[in-house]
Amino acid sequence: MEKFNQDLLTYLEGFITENRKEGFLRVLKNRTKHFTVAMEDVFQLHNTSAVMRSCEVFGIQQLNVVEQKFGKSIDKEIAMGAEKWVDINRFSSIQDCITNLKGKGYQIIATTPHNDSCLLHEFDITKPSALFFGTERDGLSEEVMQQADGFLKIPMVGYTESLNISVSAAIIIQDVTNRLRQSDIHWQLTEEEVLDKRLDWTRKSIKDIEFIEKKYWETIA
Repeated sequence: MEKFNQDLLTYLEGFITENRKEGFLRVLKNRTKHFTVAMEDVFQLHNTSAVMRSCEVFGIQQLNVVEQKFGKSIDKEIAMGAEKWVDINRFSSIQDCITNLKGKGYQIIATTPHNDSCLLHEFDITKPSALFFGTERDGLSEEVMQQADGFLKIPMVGYTESLNISVSAAIIIQDVTNRLRQSDIHWQLTEEEVLDKRLDWTRKSIKDIEFIEKKYWETIA
């Protein structure tokens, strides 16, 4: 399968520019699945889109969205194209999301101003972690809090006790990914994952991709 994907990629890359190809390779060098982000029933759509944008900017490849109560589509204007470059995993229940992520080897980290929370700069980045962010109204559900392997908070010194979810996510994602890239942890995507994303992104960059792929398969049939 990998050989087929490589041959197909080589063919499809003939339809995009060299700058585009080099851009994909450059960006994918900084992509990671060591951390992933999960959002639980975020009511305000622009916050989901903004968090997706932060994931893309700081190199987190996968965003998990739980739509148990407020099922909505991504606000593409605010995401500003990030939905093309970040993988969105959708779940209809928080338990499905938690079970899925734990099955992939992630520890569940609840972001909360909880008194026992670990401060951001003290957070151990060595373990693959799923960072959970809750609703603007009520924060994370008891379901997440009870199953969390750890708690994380941003240190604050003012009167305000909390930040907007999109701001909190941006601060946390930037901090942990920056520290990750400066560490000796093996955080990069695998060669197979890089190949899959190059193929995916190349497809998304080509108009009439279905027609072009059909022609390719006809030539090798």
